[in-house]
This record gives sequence, structure tokens and C-alpha cells, in this order.
Amino acid sequence: MSAPDWWEDPDLAVAVAEVEDFAGTAGWDAPPQLFALVSTADLLAAEPTLAPSLGTAVYTPIAQDALPEGELFDALVEISWSPEIAGCVLVQEIVVLPPSAAETLSADPKVASEEAAAHPQRTEARLVAGVLRDGRGGACLMRLRGEHDEAPLHGGDLAPNLLSALHLTFED
Repeated sequence: MSAPDWWEDPDLAVAVAEVEDFAGTAGWDAPPQLFALVSTADLLAAEPTLAPSLGTAVYTPIAQDALPEGELFDALVEISWSPEIAGCVLVQEIVVLPPSAAETLSADPKVASEEAAAHPQRTEARLVAGVLRDGRGGACLMRLRGEHDEAPLHGGDLAPNLLSALHLTFED
């Protein structure tokens, strides 16, 4: 996969796009999934037999165990990475509302979530967010479900709070 030209760090962009492509092959209605990013060069040095299947990307995403049920941010708080992990990517399905609809939601997060899920103007989307251990920015890709399925949105500003939460998984 060649480097997309839409992010500050094209190597992270490749990893995020690869994870989104992988998630897309499984279809919709999937639980959140977390991937560790490892240096492809380091992985090949440790496991040379993987060379035919890895390609030339700087980072290789490795699927992690399923996240626990419950609030995503509660699960992220419990995560820590070993030093060889260069970054991480999270893929999750979300509900997107137009700004006017968001203003009518309850202040209670649980109630607001239920209201958003039932809202007639909702759009479901797959959000993929990735960060690197060194703290350099982050990258997001969002694919809307349905008629916009073929044209993902992308950029580091799609989910700044999620990127911050992913960065925190690398703090000691």
C-alpha cells in the first residue's frame, strides 16, 4: 500500500488505512478492535519467515485481544504497551449526527448515547484512529456507512479526544 498524501506522517497514514481496509473486509456491526503497531524491519529481523506476507510498510499492525465490554475509555485507561510497540490503532463503529441534532441530546452520556442511536438523522460510521509512541500527532479515517461508503473522510482532527486517549496508553 502506498503512502496516502493526506496526513502529516505518511507511515502512520498507511497503517491506519491498512487497519480500516482489514476491518472493512469483516463488514459492519463489529466491536471495537485495537492494533499494536510494530516496526516492520524489527519484526522481520525477529521473524524472517514473515517476509513474504509483510510488504514494505514501515509499521505492521498486529490485532490485539478483544477489548472488555463497557466504556471504551475505561478500557483504554488500563492499557500499557511494551517498549517495542511503536504505536497503536483503534477501529470502532460510531454514530454521527448533524450539529443541529447534537444540540438536542441529553447531558447524561448514557441517555445521549441512546438518543443518538435512535435519532432519525444518524449516520453510522467506522472510525479508525492511530497514534505513535513518540507523540507525533495522530491520524484518523472515517468511513460512513451506506451511500457514502466509498469515500472516507480523513485527517487528524476527526477525533481529537480519542487521539489523546490513545496517546495516554503510552504514558507510564
